Amino acid sequence: MEPLKPFSSTVIAMPTENIDTDQIIPARYLKTTNKQGLGEQLFYDWRYDENGAPKPDFPLNRREAKGVNILIAGNNFGCGSSREHAPWALQGFGFKAVISTYFADIFKGNSLKNGLLPIQVDEETHRQIMSLVQEDPDMQIGVDLEKQAIILPDGREVKFPIDGFARQCLLKGVDQLGYLVDLNDPISAYEASHAARVMTTALGSN
Repeated sequence: MEPLKPFSSTVIAMPTENIDTDQIIPARYLKTTNKQGLGEQLFYDWRYDENGAPKPDFPLNRREAKGVNILIAGNNFGCGSSREHAPWALQGFGFKAVISTYFADIFKGNSLKNGLLPIQVDEETHRQIMSLVQEDPDMQIGVDLEKQAIILPDGREVKFPIDGFARQCLLKGVDQLGYLVDLNDPISAYEASHAARVMTTALGSN
């Protein structure tokens, strides 16, 4: 994982509500344990026709989707079954963050553990961003995890919630195991000092 630094990007809008993980990445693509190529299977059944050709009117197939890092989706994004492949596929396409008014808990957890930022906003902010995207597909917004805020084109900062531990992992670019590995030196130092205190106490009691 790379540290999630502040960035700006255009936004792709998919206002459909209750997009489940089987639409994000169909079950037939779950056999792999490798993230390579999953971006091509993202929203496969919506994105391609029966012959495997891209549907020109699907949001990810439009000109403005090239190089995009932010997806804004409808309410209850990522519902359905648990699969890490869902955030893997979104990241494989190039997304660093997904904005919605609500995320399914398991999808949110999987995203945070894999470096994808789920940004939950209120309905008014969601409507405003959707409207801005429709008016100007080249419009960009900023994302600053350090501030826990998205920055709208008018300069307004909108705060978003995030678990404190997950935030630190994303800022450092480590997963949960990596976070513990980074603490190896202070843990070893504590264990050494603790052992010394135990030995001192034992000798003093004799």
